[in-house]
Amino acid sequence: MPKILLIEDDISFCKLLEKFLVKKAYEVTISFSAAEARIAVKKESFDLILTDLRLPDSDGIGLMAEFKNAYPEIPVILMTGYSDVNTAVKAIKNGASDYISKPFNPDEVLLVITNALQTPQTESPAKENKPAKKQIPATENEFVKGISVASKKLLDHIQLVSPTDMSVLIIGESGTGKEIIAKSIHQQSNRKNNNFIAVDCGAIPKELAASEFFGHLKGSFTGAISDKMGYFEAANGGTLFLDEIGNLSYENQIQLLRALQERKIKPVGSNKEINVDIRIITATNEDLREAVKNGDFREDLYHRINEFSIQSPSLTERGEDLMVFADYFLEKANQQLNKEIIGFSPDVVKIFQNYSWPGNLRELQNCVKRATLLTRGDYIESDVLPAEFFQIQKQQNSASTFSLSENERETIIHALSKAQNNKSEAAKLLKITRKTLYNKLKQYNID
Repeated sequence: MPKILLIEDDISFCKLLEKFLVKKAYEVTISFSAAEARIAVKKESFDLILTDLRLPDSDGIGLMAEFKNAYPEIPVILMTGYSDVNTAVKAIKNGASDYISKPFNPDEVLLVITNALQTPQTESPAKENKPAKKQIPATENEFVKGISVASKKLLDHIQLVSPTDMSVLIIGESGTGKEIIAKSIHQQSNRKNNNFIAVDCGAIPKELAASEFFGHLKGSFTGAISDKMGYFEAANGGTLFLDEIGNLSYENQIQLLRALQERKIKPVGSNKEINVDIRIITATNEDLREAVKNGDFREDLYHRINEFSIQSPSLTERGEDLMVFADYFLEKANQQLNKEIIGFSPDVVKIFQNYSWPGNLRELQNCVKRATLLTRGDYIESDVLPAEFFQIQKQQNSASTFSLSENERETIIHALSKAQNNKSEAAKLLKITRKTLYNKLKQYNID
């Protein structure tokens, strides 16, 4: 049973983490200060040290340096809030094995601890010149688990529906990662060892849709120079993901519905039917119910593909996840561009947090990749962000409805109304912390 020294001055949090680690078969010794920790390491041997970045009698980085000098074989993991992430990453360059950001994701805690215990601890000077690689909890399909309420609800729905064979409709704005959600469902399903075929319905000309979906035989129409397997047959036994399904023509919707009802397809130019066993996952960024009302989308097809619906939240709905994703995209960009950027400057973090991200995760990923390419130092600074980024931000700031500079009480009431009395959402709209909002509610006697 691996022995962990846990150094944390928050007693209730410390006990909670201890309980979690013990349940996961670790033996835990607690120290509430650096002084206690120094005594503990002399008394007994540990397989791993887990220390908070901020301690009452020392800072975690200084304590880590002490331990690495005295016990180089023991891996040290730092625990930190997001405001201190850059400091923690810098510490890794000087010997820490990894860091974990608060609030914790249980999967991430286990992943980081497991990796640290498995990695041999050496005093190689090369390590000091290498950038820290943040362990980000992601499956093979790059699904990053966020910490926001919206992300947790999304993850719950994915885990709930994945083992079933239900048809899933994913609804969300462009760039929110609908295909990543679909892949995650497939990879947690019983079909995970078979094909996942993704199709952009908006890119298929309606005249060729039947051929693309069901295949065709050589010579069945002009240009059919060889036999072709369609998407349905290619996905047989697996999952077929139809992105932007609302773009299909009415005629193509009829063909699709028939194939889904009968689970049989007939390639163009063939008299032979092929049985297919597939799971359908679809996605849209428009309101299909409205399209059904307007007669643009078949109601029977809508119900066929919507046995279970999942909302893919926008980046503004999952604001707490912003730097989780930014860190993830930075690590990805570092690998792709062979760069060694450590993190984001506080200035950039602030700009990111105040931006509305109309392009959602796709825009964030592109922004981080471009900034990584342009950055020459250790940190991404504001001068490598696109010019239009600041222009849009300026317009948004000047047009903001929620300014606390005047009529503060009325503005707070307005924000609470807009957020349907959700304090967290109202605080986001007002660009203040939840604690500040509660203080102001008390100050103005607002129920």
